[in-house]
Amino acid sequence: MSDVLLWAAAALWGAAAGALLPRAAYRFAVQAGEGWRDRCPWGHPLGGWLGPTRCGQCTRGGAGSPEPPAESCDVAAPYAPSVLLLSAATALLCAALAAATGTRPELGVWLLLAPAGVLLAVIDLRVQRLPDPLTLPLAAAALGLLGLAASLPEHAGHWLTALYGALALGAGYFVLFLINPSGMGFGDVKLAVGMGAVLGWYGWAALMLGAFAGFLFGALYGGALVVVRRAGRRTAIPFGPFLLAGALAGLLIGAYAA
Repeated sequence: MSDVLLWAAAALWGAAAGALLPRAAYRFAVQAGEGWRDRCPWGHPLGGWLGPTRCGQCTRGGAGSPEPPAESCDVAAPYAPSVLLLSAATALLCAALAAATGTRPELGVWLLLAPAGVLLAVIDLRVQRLPDPLTLPLAAAALGLLGLAASLPEHAGHWLTALYGALALGAGYFVLFLINPSGMGFGDVKLAVGMGAVLGWYGWAALMLGAFAGFLFGALYGGALVVVRRAGRRTAIPFGPFLLAGALAGLLIGAYAA
């Protein structure tokens, strides 16, 4: 398969997977202590976790529910992140991963994990929360899938280093959480376990680079908010997207160097 075909196939996969994320982003984007959303903003029950966010019961006139005012039940407008935005972001991410990794077997792992990373970033940006039903399976899936990739020929990483990386980055974030619980959420600690596995696959240099990049991106974002006076020095910002972005940077560089 030529490089262009590989990149195109990865982008198509990412576009299709990203198009399924908006409903999950809406349902998971709740504050701590609240149950996952099971209804649309107009009170109609939601079915399933994947797909676009349009209220089908509005289309059918409420399906036995009281008819909401027309101006509050506009089925032409989605009520969560747009399909186009998430689809495009996931497609670009998957294409970049394919360009860096080539046809090595671990590419399949990155393509499977990428939509989950996009979903987590969106949720954290919306409500500053990283749900356990996403972070914990992500860590387990990363280690399990990388174990499978390690059994295939032509892989370029090491599963034991991925395991040690998961433990090391998770432990490091746990220490930061103990030192400053208001500045580091426990969801970040759980996400760090999965990202440590991903980065550790390509060795300790990739792990260190990805960890540093995450803090650098977060610091630059927080500093920019302070400069434009949209936040103070003690304003909490969602760190998950920067942890994920740093892991992506380390992964891409590690994959190119492998």
